[in-house]
Amino acid sequence: MKTHKPISNFLSDVVLERITDPAIQAVGEKLINEERLTPGDGLACFNTQDLIGLGQIASAVKRSRYGDKAFFISNHHLNYTNVCENKCRFCAFHRAPGSKDAHTYSPEEAARLITQSPVADLREIHIVGGCHPHLELDYYTDLLKALTQAKSTLKLKAFTAVEIDHIASRAGISTIECLKQLKEAGLSAMPGGGAEVFSERVREALFPRKIPADRWLEIHGEAHSLGIGTNATLLFGHMETIEERVQHLFRLREQQDLSEGFKAFIALPFHPKNTPLAHLPGPTGVDILKTIATARLILDNFPHIKAYWVMLGLKLTQTALHFGADDLEGTIVKEHIAHQAGAATAPGLTRKRLVEMIEEAGLKPEQRDTFHQPIQES
Repeated sequence: MKTHKPISNFLSDVVLERITDPAIQAVGEKLINEERLTPGDGLACFNTQDLIGLGQIASAVKRSRYGDKAFFISNHHLNYTNVCENKCRFCAFHRAPGSKDAHTYSPEEAARLITQSPVADLREIHIVGGCHPHLELDYYTDLLKALTQAKSTLKLKAFTAVEIDHIASRAGISTIECLKQLKEAGLSAMPGGGAEVFSERVREALFPRKIPADRWLEIHGEAHSLGIGTNATLLFGHMETIEERVQHLFRLREQQDLSEGFKAFIALPFHPKNTPLAHLPGPTGVDILKTIATARLILDNFPHIKAYWVMLGLKLTQTALHFGADDLEGTIVKEHIAHQAGAATAPGLTRKRLVEMIEEAGLKPEQRDTFHQPIQES
């Protein structure tokens, strides 16, 4: 995807000359010449000691597309069940069937929760849950229909590729047929969870029951073919290598070249608390900023890069908006998955606070819809 304005308008020779790492200078020169980065360039970005230089280049790319804007949405996260049969080692959210703190909302209960949402200008419901061993396809279509009936103007961003594979398998149908039925029931878009990191080595160690990288990418390609836009993620800061992170980003770029349906990329820093990996420290702030900036440079065909405030914290989120990120997600209201793994942020933020965060960062807030289109205020 070409930038709105030439990167050279925002990345001058003077700025490049001040960058202390020659490899990062070379990355900047490639971008000015509209050359795509290579895996070697990605490794250089992760390995550089010149964090500020890397950030300046990523910020220039972001500004060439969106100027001084930063985007957000008025949304409500809904985790319809925490019952999951996958038992991933990095996850503090899943519960076994029958656990005292397991929950599964009926479609009617979910709809009632949304009608009681404190977000006055609610635009989107973000729906993810576990791979429940007993729910059938009718449950998921009924859930989408109940939410649509509760408020017909809402867009439903629902079900990761892992959930789609699980739902289709239980129903005995193909994933593309499953997606068609869910779209007919009200599915507007898909979140990007479940990708974790595209490494078979890491999958076998941490999430062996979850679908492999090829299957995750295939399902997103199917969604794109049906006009369902999706997000993509990378869970990092656990046991993956830098090379595996780079490979992950390039596989996303390749899929986007093919199907062109990814709307945003979200870097998810690993939170170890309450997981079998609690002995790990998780990524540093520098590592998080490097990952966001590097994603902005490699994923040249992705429109948006999110700084997910829930997992970054508010201060680092504001910083990330100057390291290539242009979107900080939304109001959310009640997030469970990251918080049960130790995220120390609030469960949700008001629209007023999101606007303040962006303005404090010296940027202009712009509210968007599920499809990343600006909302014109009436």
